[in-house]
Amino acid sequence: MGQITLRVNGAARSLDVDSRMSLLDLLRERLGLTGSKKGCDHGQCGACTVLIDGRRANSCLALAVAQDGADITTVEGLARDGTLHPLQAAFIERDAFQCGYCTPGQLCSAAGMLTEHGPSAVTEDLTQDPELTPEEIRERMSGNLCRCGAYVSIVAAVADVPR
Repeated sequence: MGQITLRVNGAARSLDVDSRMSLLDLLRERLGLTGSKKGCDHGQCGACTVLIDGRRANSCLALAVAQDGADITTVEGLARDGTLHPLQAAFIERDAFQCGYCTPGQLCSAAGMLTEHGPSAVTEDLTQDPELTPEEIRERMSGNLCRCGAYVSIVAAVADVPR
């Protein structure tokens, strides 16, 4: 067991955690934040994506003890003061979900992606910060799978939100 302190969705939390516990299990089982989903538990599907210090990460692969002092944002923390995050509103407007299982991870990944700069594998001009074209969005969101195939609407929703 190890004592950690972290900030989850703006609230400071101090907890004793087993050194083998994943951040995903800590969020779901200990803090009751069930928005982040356990899909593959191997970092391959993106359903568990959260923001750690503003950067997107698969919480199933992140050890909770390694997050001591980190600022964690889950899908529950994207909305502020009762107002949906622009991505959440765009997902609703574009009907960018079907079963909804992947949606929390898609939203957190998109929120992190919008703050990232620099080229991706599909960027043509490596000297410029690229415009988020549908091709760029698809590449940057490729770690988040949707079993229902709502990708067209997901890309359109992400494209609706300015960086």
